[in-house]
Amino acid sequence: MIWIIKACKKLTLVLVLCAFLAIAGCEGTDTREQIDDTVKELTGKKKLDQMDQMKKDINKAAQLQEESFKKTKESAGEK
Repeated sequence: MIWIIKACKKLTLVLVLCAFLAIAGCEGTDTREQIDDTVKELTGKKKLDQMDQMKKDINKAAQLQEESFKKTKESAGEK
């Protein structure tokens, strides 16, 4: 009966170590990156990031267009 208790303690320790190695072992690999991408896509974070980037791009284009318009207006006023 005592041998069962000792075996369970050792088995528990081995299982915990194996689980830790399995989780830590895929950190930084392509598989981990794919998992992270899938999670982001399923939660919608990827789409939100894309929309935020689009907003930034649109704002930047609007600023460039406004600066170009001001330069054109100034050059027309100098003539």
